[in-house]
Amino acid sequence: MLHIEFITDLGAKVTVDVESADKLLDVQRQYGRLGWTSGEVPVGGYQFPLENEPDFDWSLIGARKWTNPEGEEMILHRGHAYRRRELEAVDSRKMKLPAAVKYSRGAKNTDPEHVREKADGEFEYVTLAIFRGGKRQERYALPGSNRPQAGAPARSAATRAQSARPGAVAVQDEETPF
Repeated sequence: MLHIEFITDLGAKVTVDVESADKLLDVQRQYGRLGWTSGEVPVGGYQFPLENEPDFDWSLIGARKWTNPEGEEMILHRGHAYRRRELEAVDSRKMKLPAAVKYSRGAKNTDPEHVREKADGEFEYVTLAIFRGGKRQERYALPGSNRPQAGAPARSAATRAQSARPGAVAVQDEETPF
């Protein structure tokens, strides 16, 4: 028997028993849909393969998609809204990085120093997740989602917004308390 500790959306600690390791992600999805989280966001954010970004199951980390009043799709996690940012590949003598998609927000005075990332000028970010390189992991995909075609580029946020929302309505799989 495994045990996983969650922090509810109201801050209570709850321990849940899990029959076996193969049921762990199902339990994380179940309670994550309620906004419950397990563990802390790692420094630099969660790292996932780029191919998982289009159909990533945000409930695994206690987050959910949300459409702001301007019609932009964002990710809500522990009361903070994270914006999608596309990062171009870097190929220089000092650094070589593949293209990536990052979900981040502006840092706040209350954020611990170790989670803040410096940007241009005085601006600082806090990253929730970054999707870069790697091999697709089906276990991170929304259950029942259609896998994007191999080699097909991920659609931009603007393209997804136009095709997915004729009336700019947020989509929910199940009812959540928020």
